[in-house]
Amino acid sequence: MAETPSTMLDLRTTAPHFQLKDPHGTTWSLSDFPGRPLLVMFLCNHCPFVKHIQRQLAAVTAEFIDEGVAVVGIMSNDYAKYPDDAPEKMAEDSKRLGYQFPYLVDETQEVAKAYHAACTPDFFLFDPSHRLVYRGQFDDARPSLDTPITGKDLKTAVEAVLAGKTPDPEHQKPSVGCNIKWKPGNEPDYFG
Repeated sequence: MAETPSTMLDLRTTAPHFQLKDPHGTTWSLSDFPGRPLLVMFLCNHCPFVKHIQRQLAAVTAEFIDEGVAVVGIMSNDYAKYPDDAPEKMAEDSKRLGYQFPYLVDETQEVAKAYHAACTPDFFLFDPSHRLVYRGQFDDARPSLDTPITGKDLKTAVEAVLAGKTPDPEHQKPSVGCNIKWKPGNEPDYFG
């Protein structure tokens, strides 16, 4: 199983705009989440790295939402080639896992490019003014390791933001996962 690291987008980057639909046809955009911390996650259904953490991810993000953090999942894979990532499968996974966040389809893959997303999972945490303060891993757990799945890295960053602090840039490790499945000819310049 090949591992692709996240790009570690520059801290303080302003959250790129998005306007995407969930599998039920509801449109969500960045402007739906004003004035509060925002967690943008690039996910998919078929990736072993996402599958490995998805139950704990559902629980941790539910806690974040209860604490006032806006949370969004985005699926940018080419689902024509990876049908397990198709919108109807996204809806099934979301329901089965109890995701409380909107799980959106990035049909054109332009949102993934705007965020410089590289892998699934890939996490981007923005402060209430939507400036990037954390990008990195959920925790040290990997499908090939016998490490507890806790979400500690992401939790620590969210706790800092909720306390009005900035997460420590020195303690941000790249996320690792499957590469985003780009449509042929649509690969970004940072891929490969």
